[in-house]
Formats: sequence, structure tokens, C-alpha cells
Amino acid sequence: MLLTAIAPMTAEAAGEPFDDEAFLFEPKWDGGRLLLHKQGERCEIYTRSGRIVTEKLPELREALADLPVRSVLLDGEGIVLRGGRPVFDDWAYRLRISQAAKIRTARQTHPVVFAAFDVLCTDRPHLEEPLTQRKARLGELLQRGGGILTPTVSVEAQGRRLYELTAAQELEGIVAKRKTSLYIPGRRSSDWIKIKHPRLIDTVILGCRSEPFELVVGLQFRTVKNKPVGRVSKGLTVEDRDRFLQAARELRVRQEGGVQWIEPRLCCRISYRDRSEMHQLEDTEFLAFLWDKQPEECVWPYT
Repeated sequence: MLLTAIAPMTAEAAGEPFDDEAFLFEPKWDGGRLLLHKQGERCEIYTRSGRIVTEKLPELREALADLPVRSVLLDGEGIVLRGGRPVFDDWAYRLRISQAAKIRTARQTHPVVFAAFDVLCTDRPHLEEPLTQRKARLGELLQRGGGILTPTVSVEAQGRRLYELTAAQELEGIVAKRKTSLYIPGRRSSDWIKIKHPRLIDTVILGCRSEPFELVVGLQFRTVKNKPVGRVSKGLTVEDRDRFLQAARELRVRQEGGVQWIEPRLCCRISYRDRSEMHQLEDTEFLAFLWDKQPEECVWPYT
């Protein structure tokens, strides 16, 4: 198990928070899933997809090496804080850079911390222990983590309250985990449930698909203009479709890849609950057309 790529256990998605004595509730951090491996003198850091990123994150490697155990495998989230809040784009920057000089600078400007939420192995596997037992073991292991390796906070039963608190702090959401849950690598389990906060964003409409009807939306980035970032169909009514087709009649450019592309002149507001490292928005919902907004104002928020 140690020093090999392992697909982590993942959570099913839900729309609404809940209270339940059978669950622990944790904040959902806006960063990247990491698995930290230590065996003897060797330390390696793997991403969720199995990519080794040890050299990109030397502060985590050093903190892991300093743990007073010979063997350990930790599961958690790598995050970069700005103003006390995780910022995904700052985390993505750390994974992009590979030059040693830039990494040394980034340790100061974009320092990474590891919010640990599980321990899978020490001198023996712990996958078949209940979550509460693994959590207790994790807390003991990271007493000397130096703040860089930190157990994530969890609360019992009060999912709705934590959901409210994470919304006020502009965090990504919460994760509910059944106290008795075992750890099954590579499994999306109903014992773990993620509930994300919807985020609002104004987008430029780049085109549409017809069956089913959906809008293709984009955003302005520092280096790319009118970049497609997702599709939206939920929330669109028949009246919305007809209004859009009427407004877009004179803006058609080409039909390609099943999309009727149009000139980027129309805007709309949507919500989303997830996005990829390449800024592709997921779990989207249409909210309103923005007839008076200019496309150049539909910018990805670098905050």
C-alpha cells in the first residue's frame, strides 16, 4: 500500500445539509486531494489521480519526514490560504510550477498546508477500522505536525450549523462522514456525502445545443478571452429558450460539434457547485439573462 498510487475514497453529492448523530461533519477545503506516504527515509506525495508531486511541495515533504513514525499514509487536502481562506487558484499555481527557483519563492508567497482527514496505514493498515478510531489515531499522529500537517476540524451531528458557518467564511462546503464508515480505496461511498455551497457567476453565452437545449457559457481570463467553461440546462424554461433564440438569431457564427456558436454578446448569471482545475464549471443552474451586461465584464474572479 505504501509508496504506490492509491485512488482515494470519495463522497457522493447531495444538495442540502442535514443533522444526524451518526455522522461527523467536516469543512470541505478548496484545494487538491493528496495522499502523503512515508516509509523509512522515503517520503512521496501523490495526487488523487496518482501523479507524484513530491518535488513541487517541499514544505509538505519536510513536515512528513519530521513525523516521529517510521511508516504512515495520510489522506487529506493540500490548500493555500490567503487572508485565512483557501484559494483554489493559488493551489493550482503551486501544482503548475516546476522550476526549483519558482518553487523556493512560492514557499514564501503561496505556502501549502495539509488538512489531514484520514490515516490509512502506519505500521499496519487501518482501512477496516471505523472512522472515529482512525480520527483519534490521526490526532495523536499529528500532535507534532508543526501547523503544516494539521487534522481537519470535525463536529458531531450538527451538519446544518457547520454548513452555515462555512458559507459565512466563504468555504466550499461540508462533508458528512458516517462514524462507523470503513475506508474503501477507489470507492464513491454513500457513507461520505459532500454538500457544496452554490456559487454565483456572470458568464458570456457562446452558443447553444438543441437536444436537450442547453447554453454553452464562457468567461474572460487573463490570457484567454471567451473561454468555454461549461454548459447549463437546469433552470432554463421554454420561455427562456425562446427569448434566447430570438435574441441570438442575428448572432449565429457557425454550427460545429453539435453547438450553434454565436458572437459573444449576450450574458447570463448562473450558479455552480463544482469546477475542475481547468475552470470547467459543473452542477450548473441558469438564474437569469443579463441583457445590459457587457461580455468583457464576465471575468473569472482571481480571489
